[in-house]
Amino acid sequence: MNLTLLTWLIPVPPLISFLLIVLVVNRSKALSHTVALTSVIISWIMSWIVAFSAIAQGHHYNEHPIHDHVHWLPTGDTFLNMGVAVDNLSAVLLVFVPLCIVAIFLYSVGYSNFGKHLDDHDLPGSPPHHGIEPLYSRFFAYLSLFAGAMLTLVVADNMLLMFMGWEVMGLCSYLLIGFWYGREYDNPKQTPPRIAAIKAFMTTRVADVFMLLGIAYLYAEAGTLNFRDIFFNEDLMYTLTHEPAVIGAFTIAQLIGLLIFIGTVGKSAQFPLHVWLPDAMEGPTPVSAMIHAAAMVSAGIYSTLRVFPLISNGGGHGANLTMDIITFIGAFTALFGATIAVAQYDVKKVLAYSTISQLGFMVAAIGMSAYVAATFHLMTHAFFKALLFMGSGSIIHGVEHGMHDVHEHIDPQDMRNMGGLRHKMPTTFWTFLIGGFALSGFPFVTAGFWSKDEILGDAWYNGHYIVFTVLCIAAFLTAFYTMRQISLTFFGKPRTESAAHAHENVWTITLPLVVLSFFAIFAGFVGVHAKFPVLGELFGKNPFGHWVELALPEAMIPAHFPFDWFPVIMSIVVGVGGLTLGYLIYGRNPMQSADDVDPVKRLLGPIWTMLENKYYVDEFYYAAFIKPAHWIGETLTFKIIDRGIIDGVIHFVASFFWKAGEGSAAVEQVAIDAPPDRMADGVRWTGDAMKYVQTGRIQNYLMYTVIAIAAIGLMFGFLLA
Repeated sequence: MNLTLLTWLIPVPPLISFLLIVLVVNRSKALSHTVALTSVIISWIMSWIVAFSAIAQGHHYNEHPIHDHVHWLPTGDTFLNMGVAVDNLSAVLLVFVPLCIVAIFLYSVGYSNFGKHLDDHDLPGSPPHHGIEPLYSRFFAYLSLFAGAMLTLVVADNMLLMFMGWEVMGLCSYLLIGFWYGREYDNPKQTPPRIAAIKAFMTTRVADVFMLLGIAYLYAEAGTLNFRDIFFNEDLMYTLTHEPAVIGAFTIAQLIGLLIFIGTVGKSAQFPLHVWLPDAMEGPTPVSAMIHAAAMVSAGIYSTLRVFPLISNGGGHGANLTMDIITFIGAFTALFGATIAVAQYDVKKVLAYSTISQLGFMVAAIGMSAYVAATFHLMTHAFFKALLFMGSGSIIHGVEHGMHDVHEHIDPQDMRNMGGLRHKMPTTFWTFLIGGFALSGFPFVTAGFWSKDEILGDAWYNGHYIVFTVLCIAAFLTAFYTMRQISLTFFGKPRTESAAHAHENVWTITLPLVVLSFFAIFAGFVGVHAKFPVLGELFGKNPFGHWVELALPEAMIPAHFPFDWFPVIMSIVVGVGGLTLGYLIYGRNPMQSADDVDPVKRLLGPIWTMLENKYYVDEFYYAAFIKPAHWIGETLTFKIIDRGIIDGVIHFVASFFWKAGEGSAAVEQVAIDAPPDRMADGVRWTGDAMKYVQTGRIQNYLMYTVIAIAAIGLMFGFLLA
């Protein structure tokens, strides 16, 4: 009961923090970050108590997991329930998500320049130059809401509550990506934050519509949205996985899984809905870490892992169209993102395309039924990618300090303007090096090696040789562009005065880097293959894998692949080979000037230009969708339909009735008003003529009477004669 209560409370502190900052303490910057940081620390502690209590129960935990609900919405004779649950999968997320969130919150204190005075030149909605963030309290309020939404999604026991947390995160991503809404660029190719926020929001909304359709379809077929009530109901699962769907060659389960997976394509930035994620770098760096590691994109992969029993259709032992689609999209995106990252110069955008690529690895693993490997890489990736993003923010901060000292105007995120920072920023260098090696899969000593090796091993064992080859190429490119990034940033001599005067940041920035570096190395040892020589036995025969797979019904647990040296050797070759080649090209002979031409650019020529411009996908979308939408809105809808048709009809009707009114007025004047008016005129004329008869003098009246009598007499006399 105590663990159940703690589970209910896990998302509550950040949500309360959001309300407190907005309504009560927003005038105090110190109180704002204190409330926010305290709230996520409390959630972290509760999360770890719940997660490690569950893990301590071992294989028996899945028989009676934490689960509780309340009646929420009446639906006829029953209720739609809302509740919380912690199974083996969500327990894993409760280990790494709150920890990364706490690190990001602490990092944000230093990143936002707490302790400095407000610079008069810094305006709200623009990035601070040398003073404290003008919207400091608002920033921590948004981060708190983001954290609360992610934790709600993790502990939700049903698809609807998970979707609510999902959508609140979508709102928070919009608010935080566009946090510096006043920022503008002279370069028209650079997307300003407010546009990047809209782009992220609209792109993910497109995917979420399909996801919502999948949720509705699931409820229509199952009568419930509770994960355990669906996945552990054998009769219901048999119906869902064997009955044909309403369209296509899908079963009901496969079509529902595909619709929900489309939500993942948007949230986790898979091709073709990947375009929002690189532009999300326009938000502050803690937001980038939050989106790329602790929350947003992790939620996308988590949602597909959640419905794995539906899409696998009995454990994935037989091929199905949904799994093939997922595998293809994941493998293609892994290679696609890696090739683009090779040709980027923005230190954060390299990591953005790296995230797209690494998420492709996870998606491909899910499509190949490598459930455990996908979950394992999700966890390790969160640690080393949060480390790398915050490390990139530390680099940018250090260069900006140098810019302030020498009054130089450069792009502090362009790696060509850096160089030699390993001596200026040693803590950032070593932690970034650890994160970069983990991303590259440096063998045996980094978490990224063990998790990526699991994916490659699954691909090889299950006969997905094309996918295996594609992922190996992507892994090689990952190691290559990571060493390119490290070399351009830290090696050689400073290529600008700003880089020469850069210096290390405050402890609130560097401490989270050190903590995450620890996990970027040691988190991988819990998932070493059980049969790996010496190390498998030493590290407990893959306790991570044996734990996570119990989140699935027993009949749906994918088969364990045997140990094979070939994928291990390939993983070592592509990781070390990529790092070596990157060092030989960029590290051994580093660029001497910011204006030097990239050596690979000289080699690739127009191919480099295509990679640098991201295969022109954004330009294609603009030409194929945005520009036609503008034309439809401005020309077809506004000018033709609104102004031409709708306004034309209204104006015609108005003109018709105006003319009819004028005709009615004429008829009224001639036929109705004229006779009475003429009669009135006659009476008036008669009155005017007769008024002279009445003079008021008696003698005049006697004279008129005599004249009248005489006239009458004469008339009678004439008649009688």
